[in-house]
Amino acid sequence: MILKFAAIGILFMSLMTAACTKETVEEQRPGLVEEQADLPYQAEVAADQLDVPWEMDVAQDGRIFIAERSGQVRVMIENQLQSEPLIDLAEDIYQEAESGLLGLVLDPRFEQNHYLYVYHTYERDGALYNRVLRLKEQNNRAAVDRILLDGLGGGTSGNHNGGRMKIGPDGKLYVTMGEQYQPLLAQDPNVRSGKILRINLDGSIPSDNPTAGSPIYSMGHRNPQGLAWHPETGKLYASEHGQSAHDEINIIEAGANYGWPVIEGDETSSEQPALKTPIIHSGEETWAPSGITFVSQGPWKGHLLVANLRGQQVLRMTLDASGEKVTDVQALFRSYGRIRNVYEAPGGVLYLMTNSRDGRGNPQEGDDKLIRLVPKG
Repeated sequence: MILKFAAIGILFMSLMTAACTKETVEEQRPGLVEEQADLPYQAEVAADQLDVPWEMDVAQDGRIFIAERSGQVRVMIENQLQSEPLIDLAEDIYQEAESGLLGLVLDPRFEQNHYLYVYHTYERDGALYNRVLRLKEQNNRAAVDRILLDGLGGGTSGNHNGGRMKIGPDGKLYVTMGEQYQPLLAQDPNVRSGKILRINLDGSIPSDNPTAGSPIYSMGHRNPQGLAWHPETGKLYASEHGQSAHDEINIIEAGANYGWPVIEGDETSSEQPALKTPIIHSGEETWAPSGITFVSQGPWKGHLLVANLRGQQVLRMTLDASGEKVTDVQALFRSYGRIRNVYEAPGGVLYLMTNSRDGRGNPQEGDDKLIRLVPKG
């Protein structure tokens, strides 16, 4: 056993020191400027006293579904938070560090089939795992319909569980997986940790995935926590936590390798030149980026919004016509504390989720909150 761990350590060090060159692009990186002018949105508290909300989605009938990390899925009807949860999975949830009930997304045909999908951490025989469940809702109550993915690694610390889920324009379910605080797993094509996964909505593997029979869509990720598609180009973007600063925004391509732990930030590897680098990273600052969204309408149409935990802000990024270069970054909403998620609802209304009660923040009165941003005028 000692020899086994020694070998792993040697391999890790060899990866970390493999022919990497830091081609610094600090001069090209847009400076972080805090917005000073009046914003074209009116902010209001939509809900408060939430228990570390992690994700939300809005049904066509206007109901808002919210996943709380402690295990409850909450429902808002006509802007009123219901006292009874849609479902309480607390008995099945392991909630320490960065684990718990994380992802949530509604089926595109929710009005017809009443399916929604959740992602959560659990403990079995002393080890941690994650899984994706399909729930079925009826009259604002839900039950587990089936398990779509199970045995997704959760490590031993409860950190780096990824957890974001989104349904893409192709109708497939995308799931982010952290590397469980075990960097080498991100480069292992045979495990699902440190990857972005892609499956059909019934849990089967799409026939056009990069590797036949595998849910792995991309690899080399440390802890990706945001997914969004460009409304015009259709490109997939992901936010990712760096090891020490160097947080990233990447354009995700099928079968691509994003380099962790061989490279991070703007490093490259002469031995592995195909490793992908981000369109922007935080340099020596720490954003701890989480949920992201492209704004498809309203005053900020075309901008990419990035929720920051450690940075305690939302970054509004302006991209060029190709979507591959960030030309401007502004820091907004710096008075709310840690921000876990940003979401665009129908009609151009935006929502922010605070996460000051996640064990790493300084809770304010009423935390955690769901903040609604309504376009002015």
